[in-house]
Amino acid sequence: MVENVIWPVAFDAERSRSEGRRVPSDLAVTEPTVDEIAKAVQQVGYDAVIERDKTYPREREQRGRVIVKDADDATKTDLLGAVAAYVQVLRE
Repeated sequence: MVENVIWPVAFDAERSRSEGRRVPSDLAVTEPTVDEIAKAVQQVGYDAVIERDKTYPREREQRGRVIVKDADDATKTDLLGAVAAYVQVLRE
């Protein structure tokens, strides 16, 4: 059973790659939330668990994280790309 941790900073358009952004800038959005990410993960077809009381190690602000369960058929990069595309669709 594979669990992937997704932090909101991975999709944040205001962050650089060295600050934690994991998706290309054209897929990034401003101020992503764990609710948007969890909904996008479910749209991709995986179970998502939100942990709101977690803080990304390089940030001071507590934004939470999303745990993706049973995503052993996709790499994390593929998962992040698919989730980022759905987050953009949810924002439209």
